[in-house]
Amino acid sequence: MKSEKKKDVSVLEPKEMAVKLGETVENGGYFADFDFTSLTLNLDEMFKNGVHFGHSKSRKNPQMDEYIYGTRNGVSIIDLEKTAVRLKEALDFISSVVSEGKEILFVGTKKQAKNLVTSAAKRCEMPYVNERWLGGTFTNFSVISTRTKFLREGQEKLKKGEFSQYTKFEQSKIMEELSRLELRMGGIKNMTTLPGAIFVVGAIEDVLAIKEAKVKNIPVVAVADSNVDIREMDYIIPGNDDAVSSIKLILSHVVKTVLEAKAKVAKNPIKEK
Repeated sequence: MKSEKKKDVSVLEPKEMAVKLGETVENGGYFADFDFTSLTLNLDEMFKNGVHFGHSKSRKNPQMDEYIYGTRNGVSIIDLEKTAVRLKEALDFISSVVSEGKEILFVGTKKQAKNLVTSAAKRCEMPYVNERWLGGTFTNFSVISTRTKFLREGQEKLKKGEFSQYTKFEQSKIMEELSRLELRMGGIKNMTTLPGAIFVVGAIEDVLAIKEAKVKNIPVVAVADSNVDIREMDYIIPGNDDAVSSIKLILSHVVKTVLEAKAKVAKNPIKEK
């Protein structure tokens, strides 16, 4: 009986294998030179990249029932046709936000997503959070802004050599503080106003970001795996949020959409009222 249970656990292998495969790849600069010209919404590509793999049936959140095609060996299988529809809706919304000159805050702190989210945000020149969400980032934005301003100004002074007048001990303490702030706030240091929306990869891991966004009426776009509660999300993308291959594909569409919207704004600048 024990050996049979072990075999049952192996049904999760496709998802786990996809995660392990991605972990062997250097993800930090994945989107830096990514060519989006041939990228299209394609069910075959979603299937090939494991977007349809959910979690075990026992972990399924009832809120996701309408997006589950069925189960295979005890694993929830996400309906990719519905994923394509909801992804298109999410991308259209993201495009509209960027077209209004607003920012999209990329959020992804889980191991598989953090480097990809960072690379995607940098390619788009958008803010991002890839470490633990700082409580109050939205709800106490004035205080956060004070700290990010301190970080920006401190780094600028460092470049100009303005700290050379201090003792070595004082310089080391300043460097230590700036390094700590860069690690915690580096991705949002240039975010001087609340974003027009947030895009979240790990909805369970970054639930605090979603809750703060809702408090401040900031629209939430998120990848929703089969175990996710989607009630506080405005636009969901039903899909595997564990496999690196799946995350890469979904992020590719988001980055392409942001870049295209920014290009249109550049050609037709928003007129100030």
